[in-house]
Amino acid sequence: MKKKYTTGDSQTDWNRINSIKDEAIDLSEIPEITEEQMAHAQLRIGGRPLSREKVRINIMLDEQIIAYFKAKAGGRGYQTLINDALNEMILHQDLETMIRRIVREELQKAN
Repeated sequence: MKKKYTTGDSQTDWNRINSIKDEAIDLSEIPEITEEQMAHAQLRIGGRPLSREKVRINIMLDEQIIAYFKAKAGGRGYQTLINDALNEMILHQDLETMIRRIVREELQKAN
């Protein structure tokens, strides 16, 4: 069975949506995401699920980045701190983008 795809133009008023200031979006009805929910979440990139296993890589980083994380970790476990910082950035950015899109769609439906 073939999937049905829509090829029509979007009926969304993107100029209006993009002109809405972040401060004007009411987030009061959106519940906070819990740590337990995040622990059970399946990370997907490009629609493909990723495992939670770590992969060994070689990477070149600025000296001040290494010094910062080593100082923060007390010399041990700085790589874990770098990994955690990168994870936090990815999750926060993707989550924020998704919430903004949903809120904008709901605002359009309301008007």
